[in-house]
Amino acid sequence: MLASLAAELQAAGAENVVILPAEGEGWLARELSGTGVQIELFRLDRPISPPFARWLAETLRRHRVTLAHSHEFTMAVYGAWAARRAGIPHLFTMHGSRYYAGRLRRRVAMRLAAELSQSVVAVSQSLARHLSHDLWMRASRIVTIPNGARFTPVARSSLREELRLSNGDQLAVAIGNLYPVKGHGYLLQALALLAERLPRLHVAIAGRGELEGSLLARAHALKVGDRFHLLGLRSDIGNVLAGADVFVLPSLSEGVPLALLEAMLATRPIVATAVGEVPMVLSGGRVGVLVPPGDAAALADALAHILSDPEQARRLGAAAARRAAEEYSLGTMVERYVALYAQLLASPPLPLTSRHDAECRA
Repeated sequence: MLASLAAELQAAGAENVVILPAEGEGWLARELSGTGVQIELFRLDRPISPPFARWLAETLRRHRVTLAHSHEFTMAVYGAWAARRAGIPHLFTMHGSRYYAGRLRRRVAMRLAAELSQSVVAVSQSLARHLSHDLWMRASRIVTIPNGARFTPVARSSLREELRLSNGDQLAVAIGNLYPVKGHGYLLQALALLAERLPRLHVAIAGRGELEGSLLARAHALKVGDRFHLLGLRSDIGNVLAGADVFVLPSLSEGVPLALLEAMLATRPIVATAVGEVPMVLSGGRVGVLVPPGDAAALADALAHILSDPEQARRLGAAAARRAAEEYSLGTMVERYVALYAQLLASPPLPLTSRHDAECRA
């Protein structure tokens, strides 16, 4: 989302600098390569780091940043402080689960960040309600801007050849890092439950994370190890989706996941858990099959239903693509952020600022 937004704004004539962790995998910098967006790398060696906060404020001044936009908890807190020191407006976007609410000190820190910021953005209405409750904030202070996606169709996927699948094999694809909240363990259980009904069904997951070893061990214990594939971090999501017979979102918590929007735009039939904003995105189940979270049996039944009725699968995929194009396009998301930026920049200037037509995403 950040890469798409920065690249679109850069192409439209607004200067952008993206501030990224130096210890990251580098994929975001690669996504921005050739766009003209500047990259700054930071190191944060401890949760509370006054030197990093000072460096961030100085970086905003050095680039003569006009508006700072942070993402998620850590950078929301540091970004709000640094932007105030630099004398520029600040907003932050929260994207997913309520991980920030587990500790009182995190909630207090986020509330302070909100007080220092000119706007707080949630990617879904359900997350906005949680933020209002968890941070003791008026609901009117939180703006909801759903994620948007752009999808480039792939004429022919190489994924099935990569996995050595034959024409009669079926493939369910999930996209998401291998963390407990993504519910991949339930998808694995569903695959095992379908061993007799759909003996040629394979599951592939694009993502990386802490559960890789335990998922592979569990797959072998369930005797489906030869049909369970972990693809690692992939940049060719269009290629991955084009090879799927069905897209699966087994998450236990979500906002508006980009992977879901990409699957919709790719005209894939979808089976997803009814969490967060997912039911609204899928129009209450009219453009995708909804199942309860954490229910492997329901997930298995839904997959069996989709894969046994190709015509219904095609209808659902086409309906999902239409809805995504109308409501969740990248262009719509960019327009909403641009309108918010314009509103914040129209406010009276804050002190200590050196202003220039530039934008920073911390």
